[in-house]
Formats: sequence, structure tokens, C-alpha cells
Amino acid sequence: MDQNIYDNYVAILKSELVPALGCTEPIAIAYASAKAVELLGCQPTHIEMLCSGNIVKNVQGVTVPNSGGLKGIEAAAILGALGGNASRELEVLEDISPSVKEKTAELVGTGYCNSTLAKEVENLYILATVWFENHNAEVEIKNKHTNIVRMAVDGKEVYHCDTEMKSIEKFGDKRLLNIHDILEFADTVNIEDIRDLLDNQIDMNTAISDEGLTGDYGACVGKTLLQTYGDDIKIRAKARAAAGSDARMSGCSLPVVINSGSGNQGMTASLPVIEYAKEIGVTKDKLYRTLVVSNLTALHQKKYIGNLSAYCGAVSAACGSGAAITYLYDGDYDEVSRTIINTIANVGGIVCDGAKPSCAAKIASAVDAAIMAHYLSVNHHVFEDGEGLVQKDVERTIRNIGEVGREGMKSTDIEILNIMLSKNVEKTENNYQAVESSTVC
Repeated sequence: MDQNIYDNYVAILKSELVPALGCTEPIAIAYASAKAVELLGCQPTHIEMLCSGNIVKNVQGVTVPNSGGLKGIEAAAILGALGGNASRELEVLEDISPSVKEKTAELVGTGYCNSTLAKEVENLYILATVWFENHNAEVEIKNKHTNIVRMAVDGKEVYHCDTEMKSIEKFGDKRLLNIHDILEFADTVNIEDIRDLLDNQIDMNTAISDEGLTGDYGACVGKTLLQTYGDDIKIRAKARAAAGSDARMSGCSLPVVINSGSGNQGMTASLPVIEYAKEIGVTKDKLYRTLVVSNLTALHQKKYIGNLSAYCGAVSAACGSGAAITYLYDGDYDEVSRTIINTIANVGGIVCDGAKPSCAAKIASAVDAAIMAHYLSVNHHVFEDGEGLVQKDVERTIRNIGEVGREGMKSTDIEILNIMLSKNVEKTENNYQAVESSTVC
């Protein structure tokens, strides 16, 4: 295939399939806070966090890992500031000591950290400011959880990077993603270029799924599926992904390999595929190539929607899994395309109302829809052009649901945030607008 496309696809996978400890929104807050403290050079006397609505939404109901069960922006920011290791990025809270946990619990609710809802910013936006007496340091993140675009000390900018070209150079050009080239790349990629990434995804995501199936996390969606419906492959595929989310959303400290900035999406794009691969006994090489299809198909959809929106990313990730399962059974471009179309036609538009234990149930539903879409496809059934958002061409169907997720669901996002915060949030055409004193800690 074209070398430029090949190199970009490898770059995309390397930038996206990275380990993360815990839900990536509180982790991004902890990372920003830890990086700001690193700039400041000492422990702060005060912390201020300015966050977009989608960050707030995904932090409210999820346990911060290694926090002793704490939730929320305040807990994540303080934990990152007191004990985070910014060099570990999305594993910033890996080495938190018991004393830091205790100190964090003492400081939560005291006013040590204040948080405000940001106005008219990107859906993924964090500005961390840490203070020591009259000195301060700032770290600003946009669009990706570790994408620092500005750093400043005492008002003097020490780093700035906010251009699209630099982002493409760093993360790969997702504009080049399309289903035809994704399948060709999966068929021809040199496994050594992506082996380590995918070994991490297989090992880490399987480990947290095992933990979810043996432990008692959240509503135990994964365990309940197996106990109630048996261990047919279709059930195991759903249960595996759901169990990983059960554990992760309830504070399990095991890392996962993410997709589209999300651990839930990383597990949804991988665990059903791994389970089907074990069921039919394919080679490790075939599993690698199949995971390439799943991950890139999920990322292809999210490039239109964005990492955070009111559109549940589990649908995009499950759609990737369904496409990959079809590929696993030697499905061609037409069969894979039908699976994608069938999934989008069914569950496209499930709302995201924040990261929390019920994400496991949404994952199970989305994977169920993707599996049905696969079986419909291999039996030559597909929803037809003109049925709602469906168009005969898979790329146009993907773009359609992307436009709905990015533009059409903006007002939905505002209403969800309104309900979750129970505060007066004014609607604007582009994003959230809050009163000056609105706090969310």
C-alpha cells in the first residue's frame, strides 16, 4: 500500500494504543496537575482547575484509581499534585503512597482545590493552575488527554504548541483513515511494527477483564451475563468487555490499553475480538491483524465525532469489534462494510452521560448489536440506503453518524450536563456557558 498511508496508520496506532490507569478523564486532570506542580517546583498551597463540560461529566461518577475510593475533579487534581508522576502520563497515579492518599482525603472539601466549568472551549479541555504563595504554574490540555498545548510560569509562557500540523506529526493523520485502506493495512502490515502495542492490549485488557469476572465491582454486569445466559461465545464476548469496565469504573488499579482516549473503548475494541479468536483457534498473527481492523475502525469513526461528546464511544468501539469479527472469519470489504452499517443503524446514538459503572451495560448492549450485525452481514443482510442515517456507501454512513455525534448532539450534551450538575448552564451554539461562580468540585 501507499507508504504515506502505511506510516500514518502505524503512527496513529502508536499514539492511540497506550496504557492508562483508571478512567482517562480524572487521569488527565491528575496529569495536568502533576505537570503543573513539576513546573512550579514545589508543593502548591492552592490548586485551580478549569474543565470543559465533557471532562466534568466523565469525572463525576467514576472512582479515581489509587485514591482510596474518592471521586471527582478535586480528588484527581489533589492526588496528582501531591503524588503524581507526570512522566508516566496516563499512568500518572501508578505509584501513589498511602500517605498521599490520606493527605488527599484530608484536603478534599477544604477549598484547597477549586474547579470551574470552562466556557466556550473544546469538548476535551483542562487548565490546571497551581499556586505557591504569589507564584503559579499553568498547564493547558486540549483535544487529547495528554496533549499539552501551553505551559506558563508566573504568567510567562514556557511552552506553546497549538497547530494542526504539529498534532498530525505527533499523532498521525486520521484524515487518511478509510475502511478499504484499513483492511489492506491489516492484511499487509509488518507485525513487528505493531506487535508490542497489541501484546500490551491483549495482556492488560485481558487481565482487568479477569479481575472484573472474579471480583465484585459495580453492578457486576459481566459476571451476571455469564451466570444468567451461559458461556456461549456471543455471551462471553459481551461479558469479557463488560467485566473490564465493571472493574475499571469502580476503581480497579490495573492499567488498560486505550482507544480514542478511552479505556472502555480500548476494552470494547479488543476483548470481544480476543474471545472470538480463542473460540475459533486462529494464529497469533491473525489475531494481531484482526485487532488492527478493530482499533482503526473505531478510531476512524471517532475522528468525526471527537474523543468526547454526548455520543457513547462504546458504540464506535463495538462497531470496530464487529467489523474485526467479520474479518476474523475471512470476511471481505463488502461483508465488513455491511457489519459496520448494520451496527450503526441499530445502536448509533446511545448517549454518554459520563463515566460510571453503568458504562459496562452500555458496552454489553453495543457489543451485542455488533455481533448481530456480523451475523446479518455474513448472511448477506444489510440495512438499505435511505433507512435513516444509512447510505449504501459505508464511508458516508460513518460520516453521517459522526455529524450527528459531533453537531447534532451538542444540545443533548448540555442537557445531560445540566441534569448531572443541577446548575444553571446557559445554552450557546457552540458549547457550554456557565455563570462565573459555577463550581463543580
